[in-house]
Amino acid sequence: MYLPSFSTALADSAFPFNWIHDAMRLFVMYLAAFFTASPPVIEVYGGSSSNGEYLIGLGIGDVTGPVVETNMMGYAFLPQTDTGLHMRQRSRAFIVVDASNPSERVLFINSDICMGDSGIRRTILSSLQSLYGDLYTPANTALVGTHAHSGVGGYLENLLPQVTSLGYVNETAAAIVSGTLKAIADAHNSLVPGNIKLGNTTLLNANRNRSPSAYLANPEWERAMYEENQDTTVTVLGFENVGGDAMGLLSFFPVHGTSLYENNTLVSGDNKGMAAWMYESYIESSSMPGNNSFVAGFVQSNVGDTTPNTLGAYCESPGKPWDGQPCEFEHSTCGNRTEDCHGRGPGFHISDFESNRIIGQAQFEATRTVVENSNMTTVSGSVKSVHVYLDMTTYTFTLPNGTLAKTCPAALGYSFAGGTTDGPGAFDFIQGDNSSQSQNPFWEVVKRFITPAPSEEQIACHYPKPILLNSGYNHQPYDWSPGTVDVQMLRVGQFVILVMPGELTTMAGRRMRDALRARLIAEGVLDDRAYVVIAGPANTYGHYVTTREEYSVQRYEGASTIFGPATLDAYINKYSELVPYLATNATGIPSSNAAPPEQTSKAISLQTSVVVDNPPIFKHFGDVLIDVESGIYHAGDTVAVRFVGANPRNNLRLDGTFLTVDRQLDGEWVVARTDSHPSTTYQWNRTSKVLGTSTVDIRWTIEDETPAGTYRITYYGDSKSLLGSISAFTGDSSTFTVG
Repeated sequence: MYLPSFSTALADSAFPFNWIHDAMRLFVMYLAAFFTASPPVIEVYGGSSSNGEYLIGLGIGDVTGPVVETNMMGYAFLPQTDTGLHMRQRSRAFIVVDASNPSERVLFINSDICMGDSGIRRTILSSLQSLYGDLYTPANTALVGTHAHSGVGGYLENLLPQVTSLGYVNETAAAIVSGTLKAIADAHNSLVPGNIKLGNTTLLNANRNRSPSAYLANPEWERAMYEENQDTTVTVLGFENVGGDAMGLLSFFPVHGTSLYENNTLVSGDNKGMAAWMYESYIESSSMPGNNSFVAGFVQSNVGDTTPNTLGAYCESPGKPWDGQPCEFEHSTCGNRTEDCHGRGPGFHISDFESNRIIGQAQFEATRTVVENSNMTTVSGSVKSVHVYLDMTTYTFTLPNGTLAKTCPAALGYSFAGGTTDGPGAFDFIQGDNSSQSQNPFWEVVKRFITPAPSEEQIACHYPKPILLNSGYNHQPYDWSPGTVDVQMLRVGQFVILVMPGELTTMAGRRMRDALRARLIAEGVLDDRAYVVIAGPANTYGHYVTTREEYSVQRYEGASTIFGPATLDAYINKYSELVPYLATNATGIPSSNAAPPEQTSKAISLQTSVVVDNPPIFKHFGDVLIDVESGIYHAGDTVAVRFVGANPRNNLRLDGTFLTVDRQLDGEWVVARTDSHPSTTYQWNRTSKVLGTSTVDIRWTIEDETPAGTYRITYYGDSKSLLGSISAFTGDSSTFTVG
């Protein structure tokens, strides 16, 4: 989800429906692919091969960019400028090599960033070419974001997502690239013979459909095939060495990374980052986060219309008669406006951080259930990959009923500015605006100063979307939106990953999975054991993908389906064409459009650099301003200390930490917690821009079962002199006792 805050962003800056005719054809295809509301049935076959069918390597790297003075990516809300750290963002790399044919391999990168990006991926691939030759290519390398909305922003190379980050933030991009390359190197260097297992389960009450009125536009017969209006299947791919020891896992489940609200300013991996930390610390409880050898990737799937705010959306309008009432159903409004309509997570009455913990733990527990039962099946078969670039601005293709369809140059509808219940928009924009006439003629005037007026052809192509931003025709100072996307599939045995350049809604994802599974079987690439999952948003951010019926409703997801109503059909068509390249004996390379143009070198950045850090008079960096309290602390208590600080942008401390909680053992201080533990927070505050002074607040909420003893909190900082030199320093709190 990319949500605009037009209250600040503006200051800165036809085809007919064919589904009725296709209904029976689709229905037969769904049956052929065992389309079912329950988790797909996985037949259990024999145990692991003793010598390992695959070579497997896993790695992890820190990709946390500047944790202060940088806009966060996801809500696109200018006031959401980061002020500190909750948990570090990580990239997790998974390499699988066909042991019998080592040239066939796949590299799956699951990163705690909002979405994949063409520029980031291009840089990673260029570095991999220099390091490893042709081992890792655009075809076999996937960069998938977990869609966390509390990560550091400014790294996407198209202009529109850069508006609220004041342009491109090179420090963010560099951190993502370096941490990801570190994860890949660790994975590559740790390749060992191993085996892979597959399983799934149902997880309820961990996601919810945030656009149910759009979902209801899908055919009744199709909706009747499912118990829920969101996918509830957790699919787990488990990796183990030949001795049967667990090495790591990938867990696929669709839920937006919006547990932490748009008013949160602490960098975090949101619920999937939390789930990954929980699983990795469960397996290696003595390892510090990021230093673990067991790697758990919690992957985003058809996330488009899902939300972690499972209690529903309510009006927060003090003094208004609708305060506390559910938001209006079709448009998610309160008093005909969107601003007060907010989704509530399961920990709403405590905090959004509690909601984040609950949703993360639900994914962790479901994944652990799958791994620890004895019903996982062995993955067996070839390793293959296929990739092409697809120009989505004018892609023309034939629908199953024989009619022609085409995609459109990118455009965003009015409901894009209405936002969602996870992050509502502003002004008088609402969701579900599919009228040809603007509700407020003022915006018809304003929008022409932002993007070129759409042609009649563009209007007809996107119909019934009323176009707000004709971004596909905005190329100054560089492209506002992508035109070319990555189309990619990875196969490991009977398991196929559809790597998607956008956010598919629940029903769009179901249709996509079903169509590709049917095609894999029909082409003889796989038998009926074929298991297909969706991973995204990946590689290029092509925004949303809805069904045609959902598109017609024009809620946020439909308005953000930037390539028009035929987008889903186009992806089904192109991915299906590439299925033969996943066959065991497949050779050759499919024809492809040109790669998207490089944009990073054109990028504008308005973020100012750090000028200088100074301590207050008669103070030194790291001095304690507010110390820990005297007395004995217990589980559930929060220890807090304030230091004389310096700007953490001076040193991102990748694979390091801004803080430690230290325990005294036998006269030595031993690190017990770092800034990657969810029980700690690091918050920076600029106290004077003129003088260059700042403070740092560090908090630790003591967990249950924390050993009694003597502790201290240590702050690690780096100051910048007026001449530009960077100097490291530390500060320690007084000791305190945990009883």
